[in-house]
Amino acid sequence: MIPDWSPDRLRRALTVAAGPSSDYDLNPDVAPPAGTLRAAGVLAAFHEDDGRLVLTKRASGLRHHPGQIALPGGKVDAGDADAIAAALREAREEVGLDPAQVDLLGTLPPHRTVTGFAVTPVIGIIRGSFQPRPEPGEVDEAFTLPFAHVADPSRYRVERRRWREGWRSYHAAPFGPYYLWGATARVLLGLARRMAA
Repeated sequence: MIPDWSPDRLRRALTVAAGPSSDYDLNPDVAPPAGTLRAAGVLAAFHEDDGRLVLTKRASGLRHHPGQIALPGGKVDAGDADAIAAALREAREEVGLDPAQVDLLGTLPPHRTVTGFAVTPVIGIIRGSFQPRPEPGEVDEAFTLPFAHVADPSRYRVERRRWREGWRSYHAAPFGPYYLWGATARVLLGLARRMAA
């Protein structure tokens, strides 16, 4: 069943127990490299009116995940108190979202990426009028996806592609011209499953 939009659905989803996720979840034969993961935070911000979710298309010249669909966010900098602060700072920089407009609900367990980050998804509600504005050089496009798409586990499928002399499986949930896949799709699928529980 596709959940109807309600901030309470998000609040309840955050109470559902679940462990961390990883880009390696669908590839158990591939061992993650050893080493310390770099902390990062991303903001899954749903608008209070209808639950539309703010996403970005990352600039093609970026070092990590160029051209991919992503939640606003990035690594935790020295001036950030934690991953939540990093997610809010990056959302302001990348799409012009004032942190004062965000009603923070909580976080999901960290997601490990193949690029060596431990990404903490921060869940929030955007209050009031907001039109995303992409930051030139970092974001090619800022847009929203409907809650009905993001929150429906059946919209997510497993695909695979060649990667590092082998095959890598990953989650994907395409919507029109937007190819939502990889870490972002896995994080949002985890949230969708919690809402459906």
